[in-house]
Amino acid sequence: MISIIILVLVFVGITLRRFIKVKFEIWQIMSLGAILNLIFFEITPYEAIKAVDWNVIFFLFCMFSVGALLEISGYLEIFQNKILLKSKRNIDFSLYLFIFISAFLSAFFMNDTIAIIGVPIMISIFKGYNTSPRPFIIALAFAITIGSVLSPIGNPQNLIIAITSRMPNPFFVFLKYLFIPTIINLLLLFWIIKYFYKKELSNFSQLQIKRTKIKNIWLYYISHLTVALLFALIIIKIYFSINGKEFSLIYIAVMSSIPALFLSFKQHKILKMVDFKTLLFFISMFIVTRSAWNSGYIQKLILNSNFDFLSLSFIFLSSIILSQFISNVPLVALYIPIFMSLGAGEKSYIALAASSTIAGNLSLLGAASNIIIVQNLENRKYESISSIEFIKIGTITTFLNALVYYIFIKHL
Repeated sequence: MISIIILVLVFVGITLRRFIKVKFEIWQIMSLGAILNLIFFEITPYEAIKAVDWNVIFFLFCMFSVGALLEISGYLEIFQNKILLKSKRNIDFSLYLFIFISAFLSAFFMNDTIAIIGVPIMISIFKGYNTSPRPFIIALAFAITIGSVLSPIGNPQNLIIAITSRMPNPFFVFLKYLFIPTIINLLLLFWIIKYFYKKELSNFSQLQIKRTKIKNIWLYYISHLTVALLFALIIIKIYFSINGKEFSLIYIAVMSSIPALFLSFKQHKILKMVDFKTLLFFISMFIVTRSAWNSGYIQKLILNSNFDFLSLSFIFLSSIILSQFISNVPLVALYIPIFMSLGAGEKSYIALAASSTIAGNLSLLGAASNIIIVQNLENRKYESISSIEFIKIGTITTFLNALVYYIFIKHL
């Protein structure tokens, strides 16, 4: 029973931290929950170590290292810049390309990575204009969330689902259910941004995009190697899965991180940029949720409840609502053992991945990538995005996103 009380207190703490003046980071609250479970003997140290899915932790560490390399080398900035140069300075076409490029990159390099890199790219491109790059900044926030739905490595919650559900071919499964609806949702986002920011976009007669120079030739070529390696390994993973052979997702991350960690000669800088707070959050989250599951109360709740936990409508509605309060990653971690105990199929897992991710588009605080974008703007003394402005666009976007994903998953 104590583990359930701790779980509730952790979720309440995560919710209330947004409304109280004393600032607690989400990793601190989750870590405290894990420590309390150990103090009250709700879980032994050995059980706690076993509860952590170390594949997820190592995967995230390696991808954070890859993201750090791509950031310090300026590789993605140069790539984005080259593509936008092909837009022939047409503002509508530039916005269209920017949305799809950001979404595609987030699907394979994680949305938080693109959130970190995207803001300085936009500020650099729009430098010298008398108007704000706000339409593109807003588009970035929504595009990387929608784009990250597309693959099992697009965001942390997708990764947890792909690994713990033991999907035989997660890339193929995600693409089968989510490719077409994601393209539709990105097109909808383009028209939503155009509608809400018609005046701002009309202020750009031409978009002057300057060519970005390579800052460090060695890091640039190492980044080239990393990107090629990542996509080659994804193809190998798909090939192995089709032929019934095992090729773990963790191999993709570990091998892709080798250039960053062993060939860059910037290991110290890369390790400093790794988000160890997030890794600690995940370790603590696994301990807290396993302790609660071991208590048996969640199982009793399922048996005595009238809710159909595997209903697509229930998954979508509960995920979008609850993610606003307890964040999407803890929500997914709590749902996984429930799904496993009920023998959920791939549709349920895919629905959980899609709904918990697009929940981040409902409010500014709904996704870590949104906060990263806001902090990036404030650190550079740019006008930030207000919560009201985000919710105004986010409500429409999330509703349409959810509807499109729901229809496709249900009828496939």
